[in-house]
Amino acid sequence: MSLTPPQAPPTWNHTAEDITRLTKEAIENDRAIQDKIGALSPKDCTFESVILAEADTKIDAITEPLAFYQNVSPTKELRDASNEAESLVRDFGVESSMRLDVYNAKVAAEKNIKDSGRWDKLSAEEQRLVEKMILDGTRAGLALSEEKRTELTTLKKELSQVCLEFSKNFNEEDGVISFTEEELKGVPKDVISGYTKRTEGDKELLDVTYKTPDIFPVFKFAENPTTRQRAQEGHEARLAINVPLLDRALQLRRRIASLLGYKTWADYITEVKMIKSGKGVADFLDDLEDKLRPVGIKDRETLLALKKQEHEEKGLPFDGHFYIWDYRYYDRVYVEKTLDLDDMLVKEYFPVSVVVPTILEIYQNLLGVQFKEIKDASTWHPEVQSFEVWDKDAKDESGFVGYCYLDLFPRAAKYSHAAVWPVLPGYDRPDGTRHYPLAAMVANLAKPTPDKPALMRHDDVVTFFHEMGHVFHGLLSKTKFARFHGTSVARDFVEAPSQMLENWCWEPKVLERMSSHYETKKPLSPELIEKIIKSRYVNIGLFYLRQLFFAKFDLKVHTDQESEDYTKLWNTLRETVSLVKYEKECPGQATFGHITGGYDAGYYGYTYSLVFAADMYATVFKSDPLDPARGKLYRDKILRAGGSREELDSLKDFLGRPPNSEAFLEELFGTVPASKNSHL
Repeated sequence: MSLTPPQAPPTWNHTAEDITRLTKEAIENDRAIQDKIGALSPKDCTFESVILAEADTKIDAITEPLAFYQNVSPTKELRDASNEAESLVRDFGVESSMRLDVYNAKVAAEKNIKDSGRWDKLSAEEQRLVEKMILDGTRAGLALSEEKRTELTTLKKELSQVCLEFSKNFNEEDGVISFTEEELKGVPKDVISGYTKRTEGDKELLDVTYKTPDIFPVFKFAENPTTRQRAQEGHEARLAINVPLLDRALQLRRRIASLLGYKTWADYITEVKMIKSGKGVADFLDDLEDKLRPVGIKDRETLLALKKQEHEEKGLPFDGHFYIWDYRYYDRVYVEKTLDLDDMLVKEYFPVSVVVPTILEIYQNLLGVQFKEIKDASTWHPEVQSFEVWDKDAKDESGFVGYCYLDLFPRAAKYSHAAVWPVLPGYDRPDGTRHYPLAAMVANLAKPTPDKPALMRHDDVVTFFHEMGHVFHGLLSKTKFARFHGTSVARDFVEAPSQMLENWCWEPKVLERMSSHYETKKPLSPELIEKIIKSRYVNIGLFYLRQLFFAKFDLKVHTDQESEDYTKLWNTLRETVSLVKYEKECPGQATFGHITGGYDAGYYGYTYSLVFAADMYATVFKSDPLDPARGKLYRDKILRAGGSREELDSLKDFLGRPPNSEAFLEELFGTVPASKNSHL
């Protein structure tokens, strides 16, 4: 039986002019709605005239797809127009957030709702919408004097532009570093075959870009420490152009926080997170660092002994230090030696053509949905795959879930990591019909080489599984208002569902199912699977201390009251926390995209949410990870609610009790170390 979706998929045939025109029109329409709300007299401000009118604006559904082009379009004119469109939308967002007339209408509406006895008749999600809208206004400074509000608007607009420029430089960075084949000794042949060759004088050089599939194999495999050092320092310095932009962004944030009456930017940001304050973050990170440091020191001693042995065997000088460019290399050497696990051999069992459909199949069975590929769909690039998503047992259009797009392979000027864009939200329209969501996953999996098909490292498989977790959060959430849809949850919870799902990539039966050697078609052997699982927590101390360094840098620059030399801070703090030395001070902070990309004073969230991820997995899924009944519980209790209720309430509902950190600590250390002061 062929089912027709109740909402057609969008078309991706815009011109640069369309992008600009449609964005401007959407802004004008939205402004007109705000003008109407702002002009209401206080007595006419009701739930319908203010709250619903404001919630039902179409602007995101129109502008999000247009702003998405900048990350994926092969055409420069479209990318530029899209970037410019996002800039217009951001500016309009700042302007909207500062509208006193609209804020006053919301405050009047809340008063009228409560005075009339209507409040108790609102659903929990409707009440939350009212509260969040008022809090938005207060956090935007609408309770301030006119003079301060004007200054705030100017500062916010500048901050928005600075962050946009930072990320534009990130996407457009196209530097290369050149090595001879001799200097790249140890790097796998299939990786080297993908580098651009050129001749300079009598030397043949290979140009290595700073994109992950090119540069990471150099960090992991190049035997020559000078090669790794040059690659590391080049990679760290590749965005020096962003140094003044970050300095300015931090300066602007300090001033904005102070105007709004917050002690620090971190306090302002965490007020709406699960953790609630900058001090909460500092305590969480310090507590974890205390527990991890002894483990990290032990890891470093182990890797340093390997380095000493290798340098002696090769006749290289050994100065007794463990450098930043030694970390990925000796981490791999250690895994290969102790577990006899070869990353490149494992990769042969994960052809993209097998892994991607298998992961989709696992998710479909677990969560009770089905994917139907749309042939000849309108997309932004021929390689993109489009799918309709339906409930597994859909009988009619009520079983339609939404759309999913996969854009998996690298190309010039495309977003260079893996991420999911919630291009369209799901919500109820005022007439009772449903607007359905669309999620797009953008990744950079390896392409085929002359001798091998496209293969994935186990890391890539984990990343893909993780990102698909975000896709399903976006598809299976079912909220009344777009504001609470899908991944619109507290930023320190947003990663937890996807992090929990990474566990499937370390389960023997799932690994067996996802693998098929590209020549023999055989799955991974039980011996190889056991080695992969053992490798998960190898050098875990150093791994998490690296995460803690990013989180502590992010917290420090957002709690300090004065500016400082951030290049120096980046290098010295990394040495103190991550236990790795450096030689040349490189501006690594200029490559820290999270800090201008929405994770400011929020990087701790990656580790914080792991605590919830571990608890959810250990409590519900571990004993039978592929059980559709457990998948349904997860879909109903965690995914469906999106951000329409407190995250803690969703967790309690799913776990049957409040969450705790025991599963996380046990996962890392095998036991639960004593804590000076527990923060979960």
